[in-house]
Amino acid sequence: MIKTLKYLFITLFAVAFTSCDKEEIGDTATVNIAGEWMVTANLADANGNIIAEDPYGLGYFQIITYNTAANVGTEMWLNDLGEFWDFTVKIPCDAANFTFGSTTPVPNAAYDDCNVTVTNGKVTIGGTVSPSGSIVDAIEFCISFSDDEPGTVYLLKGYRRTGLNGGAE
Repeated sequence: MIKTLKYLFITLFAVAFTSCDKEEIGDTATVNIAGEWMVTANLADANGNIIAEDPYGLGYFQIITYNTAANVGTEMWLNDLGEFWDFTVKIPCDAANFTFGSTTPVPNAAYDDCNVTVTNGKVTIGGTVSPSGSIVDAIEFCISFSDDEPGTVYLLKGYRRTGLNGGAE
């Protein structure tokens, strides 16, 4: 009986350690351009040149970019968490080349009566310096809304959030 229990214990021990092997979880298809960002919104012309800095006095606010359920490198979600215009849009992207946007308006999932156009979007790895002095990734894009004055374009520009400085960075 002791011999049987001994073999049973060894078998259970071997099975327990074999079953602990974990599958490696890979990155999402948009990992290069996904993240939390601190940006400012400036009034811009059609070419993205700043006309007026921070016209609403918001300073830096958070936006997020993230993968879609399809997990492809050709589309992503862009969301301002209700801090600027209340937009959540699925936009075309080229994650391999760190670009996103389209000249065609897309529906705003956060607000039914508004379409959003995002153009000239890009992420630059190590492209800016955060307020704490860290070299971080930069993001910028032009955005316009169908429920705004026709021709109004905003340039959102900022840096990847680092989590430093009390969460503001």
